[in-house]
Amino acid sequence: MKEENNGTPKNKWSRIFRKKWFFPALYLVIAALLLSVVVWYQNLDNQVQEPKDQGVSDDYAKSPYDDEAQTVTEQQEAVKMPVEKADQAEIVTKFFDYNADQKDQESALVHYNNRYYQSTGIDIASPEVEKFNVTAALSGTVTEVKEDPLLGNVVELSHENDVTTYYASLGKVDVKAGDKVKQGDVIGTGGKNLFGKDKGVHVHFELRKDGKAVNPEEFFNQPVSKLDSAVKEDSNTDESDQAEESGATEDSNQTDESNGTDNSSDADDANSDDQSGTNDESETPDADQGNSDQNPDQGQDKETDATDGNSAGATSDSSKASANA
Repeated sequence: MKEENNGTPKNKWSRIFRKKWFFPALYLVIAALLLSVVVWYQNLDNQVQEPKDQGVSDDYAKSPYDDEAQTVTEQQEAVKMPVEKADQAEIVTKFFDYNADQKDQESALVHYNNRYYQSTGIDIASPEVEKFNVTAALSGTVTEVKEDPLLGNVVELSHENDVTTYYASLGKVDVKAGDKVKQGDVIGTGGKNLFGKDKGVHVHFELRKDGKAVNPEEFFNQPVSKLDSAVKEDSNTDESDQAEESGATEDSNQTDESNGTDNSSDADDANSDDQSGTNDESETPDADQGNSDQNPDQGQDKETDATDGNSAGATSDSSKASANA
């Protein structure tokens, strides 16, 4: 019987409980379970529910900011002075600006054929050297090469954003129409021309945006994007000036209309006075007639007296004639 009881499960657990390692192992298992529960609960709180795809309706208005921003891979060019050695160059003729001071405006006038012309660009010379290289102020394409009787050899380059550069008074030309040039490439040499003969060897340079000439000095070493803001400001200024001029014209027209109304009123008053004077004159004979009507006997008495006087005079003359006889 004792042997059979020793084989029961109860006795097995009793023997296990008596082991020294049992309770420490039990504590470790319980601690591990508790730690697992705590970690699982924290992860459950930190989970973020993914948004559901609600779809986009056909009526959705696309925002301009939805487009991905374009990555600028190339840095914009800055406008450079169109000479190979800028430190030896000198601007001998300035761009004519109506807002500039008197001295700059005088230096922006070109004298030719006994007349003065406003410069639409700048003249660059190099006093230290007689010959100098002319370079491209920006990268672009040669659109025109020609020989002008007044301006000498002329080269025109077109660039991005509707920007154009113009080089005149060139001595030698090293490019032809259709050539691609990079900023700083030599396109020719400085020379002389008839229009600016007083300047000697020089290059006439013009910078244009949308066909409008701008002052190159203001944009040297400035990015090309500066030209956009400058042209917009000039356009706004021109529009405001036109608005002011139109307003002044309207005010002048209104003033002329009011003056014309006043003059017509004065003329009407004058005509009224003339009519009154005419009426007064027409009334004067009536008054005289009234006086004669009021004293009709006076006129008849005067005529009777005059007749009696004439008869008496005639009788006296007849008596004298009889006495003499």
